[in-house]
Amino acid sequence: MPGEKRRRAEGPGDSFDSSRAEQELSPQDPVERARVICLRLLTGTPRTRKQLADALEKRDIPEDAAEEVLSRFEDVGLIDDAAFADAWVESRHHGRGLARRALARELRTKGVDAALIEEAVGQLDADQEEATARELVARKLRATSGLERDRRLRRLAGMLARKGYAEGMALRVVRQALEEEGEDTEGLDESLC
Repeated sequence: MPGEKRRRAEGPGDSFDSSRAEQELSPQDPVERARVICLRLLTGTPRTRKQLADALEKRDIPEDAAEEVLSRFEDVGLIDDAAFADAWVESRHHGRGLARRALARELRTKGVDAALIEEAVGQLDADQEEATARELVARKLRATSGLERDRRLRRLAGMLARKGYAEGMALRVVRQALEEEGEDTEGLDESLC
């Protein structure tokens, strides 16, 4: 029928290959291909310059074309590693309870510059970080209630350590939580963590 959209029927063996589609749909000009690739990647989620550069390299975009597009995207604000780092810290600290050390490690893997990482994780002060650690322990405390004291300490402090909290803070927060619950913490072996 006129005006009716036709859909391609996909069979069980068909799958969507985005790199093949990019090559078929995008022009042969490497700058234009790089622009299309970056726009597609930025549509789903914010990304760092390094992540986009790696994606362009993987798709065999020449370095000069990639640099031109990435620089232009930075100029117009589509790529902003500082804003990315700030949002990442905010989201992962409040959502997952990650400490500064874990957040810095994640941002390094995303290719964020060390100065930008330091600035972003610097938003979290020690008091805020400790308050988050207390909240995490309070949420997990009940799940460990049937365990012996040393095992509870190891589990709770281990959970904080995996989230990037320093050992001293983890032990202090867990001890205080156990004491508030009425647990005797005298003689706890600090080497348990």
